[in-house]
Amino acid sequence: MSRLRIILWSLVAVIALVAGALWIVGDRLVAPQGGVRTSGVANIGGPFTLTTHDGKKLSSAELAGRPFAVFFGFTHCPDVCPTTLFEMSENLKALGPDGDKLTVLFISVDPERDTRELMATYLESFDPRIVGLTGTQEEIDAVVKAYRATYQRVPTEGDGYTVNHTASVYLMDRQGHFAGTLDYHEQQDTQMRKLRRLVEG
Repeated sequence: MSRLRIILWSLVAVIALVAGALWIVGDRLVAPQGGVRTSGVANIGGPFTLTTHDGKKLSSAELAGRPFAVFFGFTHCPDVCPTTLFEMSENLKALGPDGDKLTVLFISVDPERDTRELMATYLESFDPRIVGLTGTQEEIDAVVKAYRATYQRVPTEGDGYTVNHTASVYLMDRQGHFAGTLDYHEQQDTQMRKLRRLVEG
């Protein structure tokens, strides 16, 4: 019994030490190493560098100081992707001058087929402010993981395939923190309220 008591007290001591290594500052939980996590906010997003549809490199660091939206999809998508990109195009127009304050990213989950040239042609049908991004399979997988998105390649007849993927648009604030999502087929007035809050900061 005494041995069990010693083990229990050891566990209590360890928990106390861990708790003592963290403290609350405002609404943030701060670790002594300098790591900061906003309480109640999902850990979504992270650094990335991908290739734009016009052949340039774009890193997440270049987006610092401005809000942005991230949508994962692919150019051969029959429904969700063109619908979402059309809705985002309409939202950018409806924002008026504030539309220029928001960066919309369309990240391919099908880099095997989605070359930058194909993405450039595909995006001609949507608002020119939407930026297409592609990269190596490893680069894409890293971004998908950072955003906690999902995708799955599904074989079709013959040697073809389609891709099932997350249909939400991720909204990120000026500090690169997750601020919410736009859901597929959500009413435009609901989307606009979220986007206005995002661009107004």
